[in-house]
Amino acid sequence: MMMLSHSHSHNPKCSDNGNGDDHTAAAKPLLEIADLTIRFRSSAGMFKRGSDIQAVSQASLTISAGETLALVGESGSGKTTLVRSILDLVPVTNGVISFHGARTDQMNQQARRGMRQRVQFIFQDPFGSLNPRLTVRDLIAEPLVVHQLGTSAERAARVDQVMKQVGLSPESASRYPHQFSGGQRQRIAIARALAPSPDLIIADEPLSALDVSIQSQILNLLTDLKTQLGVSYLLVSHDLNAVHHLADRVAVMYLGRIVEVALKDQLFTQPSHPYTAALLQSMPKLGAGKRVPGQALRGEIPSPLSPPPGCAFHPRCSRATVRCQTEVPVLQCNILGQELACHHPLEY
Repeated sequence: MMMLSHSHSHNPKCSDNGNGDDHTAAAKPLLEIADLTIRFRSSAGMFKRGSDIQAVSQASLTISAGETLALVGESGSGKTTLVRSILDLVPVTNGVISFHGARTDQMNQQARRGMRQRVQFIFQDPFGSLNPRLTVRDLIAEPLVVHQLGTSAERAARVDQVMKQVGLSPESASRYPHQFSGGQRQRIAIARALAPSPDLIIADEPLSALDVSIQSQILNLLTDLKTQLGVSYLLVSHDLNAVHHLADRVAVMYLGRIVEVALKDQLFTQPSHPYTAALLQSMPKLGAGKRVPGQALRGEIPSPLSPPPGCAFHPRCSRATVRCQTEVPVLQCNILGQELACHHPLEY
């Protein structure tokens, strides 16, 4: 399959050498998340005060136009909370989210509506996210109606167009979601996301509800759409084979913190964070690829209600020292051009 070669084969945050002659670093990212913190108040018993859960801690990410950034980590690491905050579905405690250089917290209602049109979401469960009482035509046209895009004739033509793009027959548009298979329903969800011509599609575990035989078809579809349309993806997944197939860069999240960001090939062959290496150890082997160094993952992810002090990964890390138990590592660029938050990274 032909893949577009992208000009952004670098890590934007680590590419600027400080003297201003890096042109790629000057381009504004499509989406920028800076020092994002999200806290929830947990409900307590009748007489006890609830405690704060820090779901996301000082997370920073960028996505360039035409790029796929994958966000990986175990369940409970804060991935879904982070992406829901982009769509204003979760209130932000601290930090800034910017889209096309404009801060979302300073947008008026009109600008926010415009952003909602240009950032679309594909949910994990293609059945639960589709209204069973609407026909496929009405489902796909719904974002066009909401954002008042086009005449009814133009909307009908657009529905036909995106159905063809995702491999569905426009003749089936008068049917209902339950009349389609799981893979076809996910294609409907993708068509619906494509309808208003977004710049960014956030895909939250888009394959996990599908049979393994269907997963590769949907993965190939997402890849083809990116090549044809130049759309950007934020892919949330714990399926590292899918990430390897689709991502340009990968951000690794552990207990609310970003611990490593690197180019996909670099991360899969030379992970710097022990947690990244452990995640890669636990994935099914890709073809005849060599095993990455590092220990297999042991123990369970701690509760965000009582996170460990210092580096949150230290109770599960074979490289942990006393410093790791007390001092939180800061995300910064290393000599490989990766962003890394670790006191004792893996070396090659």
